[in-house]
Amino acid sequence: MTTKSTGRKSRKWRDLTDRQKTLTLVMGSIQLSLAATAWADLAKRPPDQVNGPKLVWSAVIAINFFGPLLYFIKGIRR
Repeated sequence: MTTKSTGRKSRKWRDLTDRQKTLTLVMGSIQLSLAATAWADLAKRPPDQVNGPKLVWSAVIAINFFGPLLYFIKGIRR
C-alpha cells in the first residue's frame, strides 16, 4: 500500500520490529505523561500565575512533546 502524496509505503503495527514497537510505546507513554502533568498543573494553577490565557495553553499542551515542554518553560509565570 502506498500513499498518494509521498509514494512511500505506509507501515502497519505488524510491520514494525519489536524494538520499534517498544520505542513507540515508550515515547507515547512519555508524551501522555507530560501532557497529563501539564494539564493537571494548568487546572490547579491560578490564572495570574500563567503567561497568557489558560484556554490557549490547554490547546498548546496537546501538541506532541513540544506543547507540554513549552508550557513548563514559558507558560508558568515565575
